[in-house]
Amino acid sequence: MQDVSAQQTIHVGGEWRGAASGATREILDPADAKPFAVIAEGGADDADAAIAAARRAFDEGPWPTTPVAERAALLRRVAELLVRDREKIGLLESRDAGKTVEEGRVDVDCVADAFRYFADLVLGEGAGRVVDAGSAEIHSVVVHEPVGVCSMITPWNYPLLQASWKIAPALAAGNTFVIKPSEITPLTTVVLVELLIEAGLPQGVANIVTGPGATVGARLADHPDVDLISFTGGLVSGTKVAQAAAADVKKVALELGGKNPNVVFADACESDEDFDTAVDQALNAAFIHSGQVCSAGSRLIIEESVRERFVAELARRAEKIRLGRGTQDGVECGPLVSEQQRDKTESYVASALAEGAVLRCGGKRPEPSDVRPATGYFYEPTVLDQCHREMRVVREETFGPILTVETFRTEDEAVALANDTEYGLAGAVWTTDAGRARRVAGRLRHGTIWINDFHPYLPQAEWGGFGKSGVGRELGPAGLAEYRESKHIYQNLAPKPVRWFAG
Repeated sequence: MQDVSAQQTIHVGGEWRGAASGATREILDPADAKPFAVIAEGGADDADAAIAAARRAFDEGPWPTTPVAERAALLRRVAELLVRDREKIGLLESRDAGKTVEEGRVDVDCVADAFRYFADLVLGEGAGRVVDAGSAEIHSVVVHEPVGVCSMITPWNYPLLQASWKIAPALAAGNTFVIKPSEITPLTTVVLVELLIEAGLPQGVANIVTGPGATVGARLADHPDVDLISFTGGLVSGTKVAQAAAADVKKVALELGGKNPNVVFADACESDEDFDTAVDQALNAAFIHSGQVCSAGSRLIIEESVRERFVAELARRAEKIRLGRGTQDGVECGPLVSEQQRDKTESYVASALAEGAVLRCGGKRPEPSDVRPATGYFYEPTVLDQCHREMRVVREETFGPILTVETFRTEDEAVALANDTEYGLAGAVWTTDAGRARRVAGRLRHGTIWINDFHPYLPQAEWGGFGKSGVGRELGPAGLAEYRESKHIYQNLAPKPVRWFAG
């Protein structure tokens, strides 16, 4: 991996460079707010250069017509390189995003799985779908071709993982791309581009511009030479991306987060073992990576008869979560990614308490310790009881360690509460009644539904949401289809005059 302190974090047409303006940005470790890397702060000129390189590589280069077997082999080489560098990349992801090193290692494993999956997927496809035209004299087939130049904008919470969900299918389909990682957490995306180059990707196919969304991101969205834009991030920014892309009728894929319900029925708490599992999973749903997860189960919707027992135990365990620097042994949860994100979390908690929520635990910054520098962006896991739909903290995506509690009495009421959101990314139902599990899962309007589980995903299964959670899907066959155009080729094997016109 190159030395990120060299500030050469923009890659255009096969060359690492600094920003055209010479601007740089310090990257802060959220555990202590101290800079530990310096990157190039690119702008619109850098984005233009990268798009031009990607355009040339698509229109004139070999990658779009490279045989599928060769493209798949390159993706598998990238997976092998990720495995080779797992420890270094996992540590870098931890320092950059604030998560624990173990979470960083798991992210690297998942990224390698994604590259392997899309390699296998394209290898297993046929040459096209033959369409029966009803005549032996007609040969009709539907084939798939790459979209072209793809712009990719990724978020700060899972920088490496989200980059891979876009890059792997884009390359498998034969596209070229320009990626802009979050300016807060760009480092592992830079490393991933390095690995693509090491694996043998032709010049100009992979381009990266580090810089802010207002300049680089905006240009990637509105540039006329871009054929597709894939964006993962907040609803407000995603709406702007879609509006910018509309002028050229670009293909658009948007993953815009969620406000995800975790529905727990009383029968899931009857035995001590089931109760322990449901509470444990509710903690995982809400507080993994300090709640900075688009699919976080931040809304606990629990049957009223077991609410007090469940919430009391949940709060007791949440208070014991070991907060600290993600690189330290024994730490279970790291800091928030930035001062801005911590301030936002504090604002949500304050508004909830003002609107009548009851604080069961957390709600403040923790005391500094040997693993929690006073300058770090730490915030205690927070459980807010007696919440309702009118509260801002229940309606909006908080992206922090906040769990709200709502109650229900009937199955219909549980479903209504779970669906009462403008988002629709993910949700879960906990019950020992198999019939109820299937009924509720079928009625929930969310893109992923877990039954008696929370958070796992499979690269083979599509990921995306209903409503304002976005447009399109990542992963699975549909994730590959996002980066393709379908073409119908109709061949008349015995052409003859039609005689439509008398002539």
